[in-house]
Amino acid sequence: MTSTFTVPQQSSARSPLNIRFERCPAPASNGLSEADAAWPCRLRRIIRARLIDWQHTEIVETAELLLTELATNALRHSHGRKINVCVRLTEGRCLIAVAAGSADRPRMRHAGPDDEGGRGLFLVDALAESWGVSPDGTTTWCTLLITEGLAEMDPAAAPVTVLRETRLPLPPDPSALKEARIKGRTLLTLLCWPGNQHTATDVLYVLVHNALAHGITPGAPSQSIDVWFRVTRDHQLLIDVTDPNPDFPDFERAVAGELGRGLRGAQQLGATISYIPGRQEKTVRATLQPSQVEL
Repeated sequence: MTSTFTVPQQSSARSPLNIRFERCPAPASNGLSEADAAWPCRLRRIIRARLIDWQHTEIVETAELLLTELATNALRHSHGRKINVCVRLTEGRCLIAVAAGSADRPRMRHAGPDDEGGRGLFLVDALAESWGVSPDGTTTWCTLLITEGLAEMDPAAAPVTVLRETRLPLPPDPSALKEARIKGRTLLTLLCWPGNQHTATDVLYVLVHNALAHGITPGAPSQSIDVWFRVTRDHQLLIDVTDPNPDFPDFERAVAGELGRGLRGAQQLGATISYIPGRQEKTVRATLQPSQVEL
């Protein structure tokens, strides 16, 4: 989501990463000069090394992609001479900010299927926890939630390390099914999961249908369905669908197909289904292995 933002004061004991460099724009060209085009790759290496040093490898790949998009956008579209990059840890989040030195407020646009560019801020919007532009228009920023490992759905399950994740909130009504299919496929593409995205979208549809049928109380206020896509270090895809009903007494019968084809059908598509109850909600998880699907 986007919002107005003022870069907070450093609250972590770890020193922030600050990088400053000058643009070398190509004369009379809308493209990048050779010198400017080298910077995104250079910045990826720098942020990777710093996050590893900070022992937050779970966000390395997503942070690399986000910094690349923000820096490329600044290099390609700003008119400022100097670029300032700041990466810092603050309040359980990783903040990435790129100041271009000119008040050319960036705008997100939806690129066509054949366009070679134009997806930068769309990627940022999909993968970042939040993003925005400073009030003076000179700095574009985004944040990543620092995960310390996911809660285990099964006591026997091994802990997982998440490399990339993104959230998809859905309404508590049948329109969630169409929205899950359309937006889910896009987010899976952006997460670069090496599996059959058609299959994953079908599994998502089943989980959302299950949440609507068994997790939503018609007419009750303040309800929602929350979806998280997570790609692990082992390239598993975790689809977590949370609804406001903590009870699922017939879970075993449901996955066995005794209560309908829903969750059983998701298993037949190659997903492992599990769930975790909470005090006020429950999460049903589908785990897909890339080795189980066509790459």
